[in-house]
Amino acid sequence: MTDGGRAPVAVVTGGNRGIGLEVCRQLAARGQAVVLTARDEAAARKAASGLAGLPGTVVPFRLDVTSADDAEALAGFLGDEFGRLDVLVNNAAIAYDTWQRAASADLDVVREAAETNVYGPWRLAMTLLPLLRASAHPRVVNVSSEGGSLASMGGGTPAYSLTKAALNAVTRMLAAELRRDRILVNSICPGWVATDMGGPGGRPVTEGAAGIVWAATLPDDGPTGGFFRDGRPVPW
Repeated sequence: MTDGGRAPVAVVTGGNRGIGLEVCRQLAARGQAVVLTARDEAAARKAASGLAGLPGTVVPFRLDVTSADDAEALAGFLGDEFGRLDVLVNNAAIAYDTWQRAASADLDVVREAAETNVYGPWRLAMTLLPLLRASAHPRVVNVSSEGGSLASMGGGTPAYSLTKAALNAVTRMLAAELRRDRILVNSICPGWVATDMGGPGGRPVTEGAAGIVWAATLPDDGPTGGFFRDGRPVPW
């Protein structure tokens, strides 16, 4: 999908490794202009250089999603370079706290996870909203997890599960409010993927990323306010 013949512009947070990097690769392979963000500028540059030669361009940008100043800096960059944003993929996440249980959780770990996993994506969507409204086909994709599904939630990974459930709530609220602006907002569970966070044994990262790219490239009559894995609904 193009905007008047112009390549779509996408931002991917946490794009320097794992699922985020593969999402950048797949979007650039479709000819999109991808802004690959990471907390460390050198890591962003190294990751972007590894994607050279694809049909789309990949531009590195340093972004800590917990920083309001960084979000504003990104908005300024996008406004100056492109004048709009077509796709926001909120992928950055921390604290897959497999060592914790709900009844004995360190709430400081939960609070820290919320800064990156909930408030970061929420703030970034609000900050970049004027640029999304300038797009003909705006999409917001919040990378979630079935760990955040209330239907199957247990007592493990409390920081991760709670913050992903909260991110799903942000998806629902933004989708309802932004429907009138034609902005499609969805949560995507990539499944158990073999990454640094997911660990060995998961499915290939290409498969996990494909569902995110599906949501990032939905047609204008596609779903909004949904929770999906591989294009199929996941119970809330």
